[in-house]
Amino acid sequence: MTDTTQQSGPMMAADGTTLKSSLNRALRRQKIRALMLIAPLLIFILVTFIAPIADMLFRSVENQIVGDTLPRTTELLADWDGADIPPPEVFEALYVDVFVAQERKLHTRLGSRLNYELTGVSSLFRKTGRNVEDMGEVYQDQFEDLNAFWKDSKTWNALMGSDTWLAAQTAWDEKSDTPQPAFEPREDIATLLPQTAAVFQIFADFVQNEDQDNLADEDPWALVYSALYNDLVQTPDISGYTGPGAAELQEAMGATATFETVDYTAVFEDIDEDWHSNDVWKTIQIYSPAFTSGYFLNAVDMKKSDDGAEMRPENEQLYIKLFIRTLIMSMAITTSCILLGYPVAWILANLPARTANLLMILVLLPFWTSLLVRTSAWKVMLQQQGVINDTLVWLGLVADDSRLALINNQTGTIIAMTHILLPFMILPLYSVMKTIPPSYLRAAKSLGATNWTAFWRVYFPQSVPGIGAGSILVFILSIGYYITPELVGGTTGTFISNRIAYHISSSLNWGLAAALGAILLAVVLGLYWAYDKIVGIDNVKLGG
Repeated sequence: MTDTTQQSGPMMAADGTTLKSSLNRALRRQKIRALMLIAPLLIFILVTFIAPIADMLFRSVENQIVGDTLPRTTELLADWDGADIPPPEVFEALYVDVFVAQERKLHTRLGSRLNYELTGVSSLFRKTGRNVEDMGEVYQDQFEDLNAFWKDSKTWNALMGSDTWLAAQTAWDEKSDTPQPAFEPREDIATLLPQTAAVFQIFADFVQNEDQDNLADEDPWALVYSALYNDLVQTPDISGYTGPGAAELQEAMGATATFETVDYTAVFEDIDEDWHSNDVWKTIQIYSPAFTSGYFLNAVDMKKSDDGAEMRPENEQLYIKLFIRTLIMSMAITTSCILLGYPVAWILANLPARTANLLMILVLLPFWTSLLVRTSAWKVMLQQQGVINDTLVWLGLVADDSRLALINNQTGTIIAMTHILLPFMILPLYSVMKTIPPSYLRAAKSLGATNWTAFWRVYFPQSVPGIGAGSILVFILSIGYYITPELVGGTTGTFISNRIAYHISSSLNWGLAAALGAILLAVVLGLYWAYDKIVGIDNVKLGG
């Protein structure tokens, strides 16, 4: 016999590749197919769940409106010590910012934002927006009286626009579908008159892009004249300028010394005395950063101040009480559902299947009725002249003049929500109890245990996972309920969710609503974590 030698090496697949590579490729394809199958669900969850939560969390700290609307003012306020009213240059910057904001209809939004922090600021900005143009008209009237050159929009465009833009603007047909040529400033004018060029650029962008009007037909803002005055009083060297309006600029620069001026500090005080209140300026200064913790502080009854975070006065504290009330009432509702649902689930689990199925229809019947209809029914039943009180009076349990107050309070909320959420407790309990063999109780009794001992020592521990599952369902649902507390809770039976809904739909304080929602989410996750540590989420079962 002769020895045969075999060469050892990797096993090969039919296509000539190694078996390991072929297997990895097949597994990779399988994973991709599986991912493609669940991709629609993942996208749906991302768009309808993850993205809204992320947007909510961002809104709870986002505060860009103050800095974006008052960029010049907030920049100068950064160095303000707060000892006295801001210097005149801050008031002049405020004039520029508010003028642009009222043209863009942003001053009312800014006032609403700051009004959340200091009452009265909203009306202050609305009032200022109506009067701010009068300041610029002081200079506008004097320039126009000096020379008709300053009245015509076309001469302004010739002065401020570059030759290239002017040619393109002249050739542009307003009736065509082609967009209007974007304004380009004249470089030498931008150097000689920097404030005027900057303000005119803002004006041109607004007319062309926001109003979408023909720049050639629009007269400049009064703010442009104020900027022109500020540039000319600096006596720039315009002797070398020979472009459009050179003579008019020389004339205007010589006349500005005799112009009537505007005392912005005094004019703002004339508009409203609150502009000389340091509280207004401190609010603008404190909330000028792009991101703020102010919403979260307000959500826990605190506020930002010069010395940092501090508690609000006791008569302004609301949200901590609402959070505590929400947690206590949710626990009370969960406890009520356990006490009422446990016997029902036990009966269903121990009845014959045919009878249990018929009774289960009664448990599921509320799901076939609108939540609003069920809540409205409780509103009728719980009134002092309602069915429940009438029955108690008829039975002699309550005197007619001492009818129970069961609505517009915490009692009404607990009763109505217990009824609404009871099926969410019964179903997990029933599914778990159905898996407990009845022979366990018979075995315990045969060993001498009483009915109570057999239940408490044998049956109840096996039903605890169902209690845990039902409690989590009921508690999490109740902590975020809105409709039922709103209809039957009155002023003392509402939840924090009702306040969140108020800020979203009525006060439009979305930042505070987002902060309250974020805190509520954190509380629920914290309680879920505590439950997992104490009981163990692995012990929660829905059956099986």
